[in-house]
Order: sequence, then structure tokens, then C-alpha cells
Amino acid sequence: MKVIKRNGAEVIFDIDKIVAAVKAANDSVAEAERMSETQIKLIAENIEKICGKVTRSLGVEEIQDIVEDQIMSQRAFAVARKYITYRYSRALVRKSNTTDDQILSLIECNNEEVKQENSNKNPTVNSVQRDYMAGEVSKDITKRILLAPDIVEAHEQGLIHFHDADYFAQHMHNCDLVNLEDMLQNGTVISGTLIEKPHSFSTACNIATQIIAQVASNQYGGQSISLTHLAPFVNISREKIRKEVTKELDGLNVSDDDIARITEKRLREEIKKGVQTIQYQVVTLLTTNGQAPFVTVFMYLNEARSEREKEDLAMIIEETLNQRYIGVKNEKGVYVTPAFPKLIYVLEEDNIKEDSKYWYLTELAAKCTAKRMVPDYISEKVMLQNKIDKNGNGNCYTCMGCRSFLTPYVDSDGNPKYYGRFNQGVVTVNLVDIGLSANGDMDTFWRIFDQRMELCHRALQARHERLTGTLSDAAPILWQYGALARLKKGQTIDSLLHGGYSTISLGFAGLWECVYALNGKKLTEPEGEALGLEIMRKLNEYTAKWKKDENIDYSLYGTPLESTTYKFAKLLQKKFGIVKGVTDKNYITNSYHIHVTEPIDAFKKLEIESKFQALSPGGAISYVEVPNMQNNLTAVLDVMKFIYENIMYAELNTKSDYCQVCGYDGEIQIVEDVDKKLIWKCPHCGNTDQNKLNVARRTCGYIGSQFWNQGRTQEIKERVLHL
Repeated sequence: MKVIKRNGAEVIFDIDKIVAAVKAANDSVAEAERMSETQIKLIAENIEKICGKVTRSLGVEEIQDIVEDQIMSQRAFAVARKYITYRYSRALVRKSNTTDDQILSLIECNNEEVKQENSNKNPTVNSVQRDYMAGEVSKDITKRILLAPDIVEAHEQGLIHFHDADYFAQHMHNCDLVNLEDMLQNGTVISGTLIEKPHSFSTACNIATQIIAQVASNQYGGQSISLTHLAPFVNISREKIRKEVTKELDGLNVSDDDIARITEKRLREEIKKGVQTIQYQVVTLLTTNGQAPFVTVFMYLNEARSEREKEDLAMIIEETLNQRYIGVKNEKGVYVTPAFPKLIYVLEEDNIKEDSKYWYLTELAAKCTAKRMVPDYISEKVMLQNKIDKNGNGNCYTCMGCRSFLTPYVDSDGNPKYYGRFNQGVVTVNLVDIGLSANGDMDTFWRIFDQRMELCHRALQARHERLTGTLSDAAPILWQYGALARLKKGQTIDSLLHGGYSTISLGFAGLWECVYALNGKKLTEPEGEALGLEIMRKLNEYTAKWKKDENIDYSLYGTPLESTTYKFAKLLQKKFGIVKGVTDKNYITNSYHIHVTEPIDAFKKLEIESKFQALSPGGAISYVEVPNMQNNLTAVLDVMKFIYENIMYAELNTKSDYCQVCGYDGEIQIVEDVDKKLIWKCPHCGNTDQNKLNVARRTCGYIGSQFWNQGRTQEIKERVLHL
């Protein structure tokens, strides 16, 4: 059995330390009020039993709460008072410096919580440690100075989650859609160097990767680029290559068709090299926050402005899918699944039917999904219905990062605009806590709900106010050189924070458990679905009201909890105990999702979740869990067709693992070790060394490859297949 210390380090549970603390408190009171040795022994035995029943590592504070309860159960009130007083005095001492222990544990690589906080960061690497160390300082300043005490307390208690406090001290935003078109067509500046419009496709790809790295180092969320913005450079290269070929073959008896054929062959090679540059640069780049850029690549044929450009875009998409299908080599030289770039493929009339012109791309996408878990899929048909702008027109565009969508926006010329826009940040409400606090009474539920909404509103206002007054000089690549704007030096970004240009997100988590706590029904049952949809409509009412009152684009966001799913679960268990179907897991369900253990087929799951997704305009994604589908691409294509007709944004979750010890290329299993801790184990050779396992799982809309905390690991283990 393991214990999580206050600095995040994981150690072996030692009952002798607890006995010593109880004895110290016992010895400090009058003899008549002391407990007997038998009572102390009984307390120790009870504590071991209670801790042993919990299927995760307990924190020190949780164990000390159990100790208090056990002393009180012996009616040793004087001893209990002494023990409580001692805890309080030690807490005051710790508050005098809140960061030293955390930072030291980071440097020594024994902070178990941080190790598993982000599944795409390796905490043993210096750059990651530096980012985490700065994050600890930022969180300390945020809690002590920048946020109201009741917001901090609500965050600590798990009533809400104030996201990315480790970056809040700086004037940084969350995620965005990079205006790559503007930067490539009109030039940009990188590290003080003027970058002019590129004269070839390969150069455009190289510049794009430099832009991606610069953007990633100046924000904390994901970014998205569109391959459409690279497509015009294909024809520039075509014309350049054609001139070269014509010159080379001057005087020879060759036809225009021969010149065109040779030109297209060389052009294909350049496209291959350009796409390879993007894939390998993104995978190997290390940004200032210690990880590869969190970038999404958007593939949308109808975004092209002419048939020629669409055909060129199709070539780029084809090459992107081919290279992603192959994968990248790990340190053993074996091809594995990379986490980034994330790929999104739009299903549209030109590619969704067998007789469509670009059906071959959809088949290739299905093949890639079956092996590498990407691309994800946006339905142009459904998105055009869901994303209506003020002109009454539907719009189709990419999300930012893994699921955060901008709301429709029309510029002063009446044109829809998405690239160059961004999200200010997220605050998430824990719906499960409200559901359990109501004890089944709906009047109580809505009363507490209203209180939590006001709390979230003030927390979101704090995020907005932190960005207000930010100078463009803080991140020139973003605000001055085209990624998001072309502001002047010394100008603030304030004009971009209002009027719908950027969004700010009210997140929600645990709808499944919340509904079950209130009426004992699942979201898959009519009564459960009705209540779940009512709750989401109410959430949207709040964001609409705030938007109207403040001219700030508040939007409802289906939060992709990663490490926080474990944090919320632990705090719920501490507050409410183990409630069957609600707190009996070490995780809670992301956003509106159907619970991972619920037996349901892929099509029914997507059909039900589509209703909830439409009510989560600020961000949402649905998924189906599938086995190895490489020999059943027909089924993959059937799911894709269903997505096109029924739901805006969805993905298929497969497995893609490799054991470096024995070369096993299959699913790495999750098992319990002797301390009941969940670990990863190769089923072929028994290897449990995480440093010698390549495991890729989609956890929050994106692929993780650095392993996860115990709550998320349990969630992965318990997923049922939908096909």
C-alpha cells in the first residue's frame, strides 16, 4: 500500500508513523484522559483496514482525517483535540513557504502526482522540470495573490477547477486557430528575423513548423493549422519545377504531356518532403514548456478556393495520411504511433460516398485510424447545421487543440472569420458534487447550481481580467506578426477580448454521475437523458446571459479532464463516501460522455451523445472504443458514414503499443501490482518498465504517450468495446 505525501512523492504506507503520532498526542494530555495501549492498537488496526479497502494511494491529509475519526470513536476527545491542534500548527508552518518541497521533489523526480499530470510530458527532462518549477511558483502566486480566497477554496475542495493556474501568473491565453495563411502570404517575423512569402511548397512547410514552435512557446493550450493554407504553394512549386524541367529538356523531342508528367512526379516528391518536415519537426521539436507542440492539422477539401487548389490540397492530405499510417521510429528503430500532430479529417459530399471523387482519401483515412488512432472526424453536414452565424449561414471549421470550438463570428465586412481567433481560458464546474449535495431534491440542486454558476462566473471574469491590458509585446509572434493579429508595438490586445472575437469557456464534468446521483437513471435511459439535457440547457442559459451582459463570448465546453478526473474523484469520495454508481470509481466521466463501463453499441452511443454535443458549443467530442480494426476497414467506414449523418465531431479509439524488451506489437495490459497499484505490463514477456514500453491511448480527445495517474489508468482499464 502506498501513500502520497504532501510534496507529491509516493512512499510505502507505514503504520508505525501513525502510531507514533497518536501516542505523542496521547502522552500530552492528562493521564486520566489518555487512551490505553489496547485502544491505540485497535486504532492502528482499523486504519490499516480502512486504507486497505481503498483502491488507490491515499494522501497524507486523508489518512490524518481517518486518524481523527478513529480517536473520536474511542471517545478520547482530549487526545483528538491535541492531534487536531498539532495538524493545524504544522499546516501554518507549511503555509509560510508553499513551494519549496514541491520544487525539490520535482528536481529529484519523485513527485508522483506531477509524473502523471500530463501524459505528453516527461518529468525527468530538464526543460519539463523547469516548466513545472515555474508552474509551482505561478500556482502559489495565483492562490495567495491573484484569485479571490473563495475561488481558491472552491478549487481546492473540487467544487470547481480553475484550469492552468501554473500559467495564470503570466498574461497568456489558452488555445487558438493560427492564421497561417496571413503569415505565409504576407510574411512574418520570427526571433527578430523577417520571413517573406515562401517560393516553394517545401519552404512553406519549413516556415510553418517554425511558426508552430513559436506559437506553442507563447501560450499554454493547443493550436490548429489548416493544410488549405499550404495548398497555394503547391502550384507555385509546380510552376517553378515546370520551368526547370523545360529548361533541362530544351532541344529534346519531348511533348508538353511529357513535361507535365515529369513535373508532377517531381512535385509529388516535394510534397512528400514538405509533409515529412512537418511531421518530424513537430514530433522532435521541444518547446519552452518541455513538450512537443500540441498542434492539430486540419484537412478540409471544401476549404479550397478553386478546383485546382482542391486537387492540390488532396495531394497534401493523401501524403499526410500515408506518412502518419507509417508512424515514426522509436529509439529502437521500430515504427510507433506519435501523439502529435493531431489530425482532423472533414467528411463531406466529395469524399463520403464510394462514387465520390475523393473517396480514396476517406478509405486511406479509415486505414490510418485503424492503425494509428487518427484522424478524427468532423461532419461538414452536421456542423453546417450546428454552427450558424449572424448572417444565417452555416460554417465548418476546425477546433482548437483537442475539442475547444470557437463560436461563429462575422467580421466587419460580413465575412466569417476563424483563423486568428483564440480562447481566453477555462473554469470547470464539478456537476457530481452538486448532484450529491442535493440529496435527490431538485429544488436544492438548482439552488446549489445557481451558487456554483456565480462562482464559476467570477472565476472566468478573473481569467478575462488577467488578459485585459496585455501588451502585444508580450508575444510578438501572436499579436504583432500575424498568428492572431497585426497589432502595433505597445498596443493592448483588449479589442480582441470582446465582441465574440475570442471565447472564454465554462467547462462541465461528470454529467453522467450527476444525473445518476439525482434520480438513479443513466443518460442512456429516457428519464436520465431528459434531465441531462435540461442541465445542459441551463448551463447554456447562463453563458448566454453573461455574454449579453458583458459582450464577452462565454461558451459551454465539455471539459477533457486528464489528471483532474482523479482529483475530483478523490475529493468526492472524501466528502460523500463511496456512493454506488457515482463515487465508486477513481475517476469521473468527462463532459456529457456515456460512462466507459456502459455496454452500448457504437451507433447508439453516437446517436445519444449527438444530442448533448449540440448543447456544448464551446467544445465537445465523442468517441467509440473499438478493437483492432486493421482487418475490418468496412466497419470503420460504416462508423465514419454514421458520423457524417449524425454527429458533428467524433473519433475511434484503438490501441497502438509496443514492448521494447521482447518486440511485442499488441495491446499492453493494465494489471495490479502487490500494492494494488495499477501498472502496465507486457502480456508476452512480463515487462513492467514504463521506460521500455511504448503505449499510446487517447484520453482527452488527444493521444497520450507518457502514462497516466491511477484514476485515468483505471478508466482506461475499464473501457468496454462499442464494436
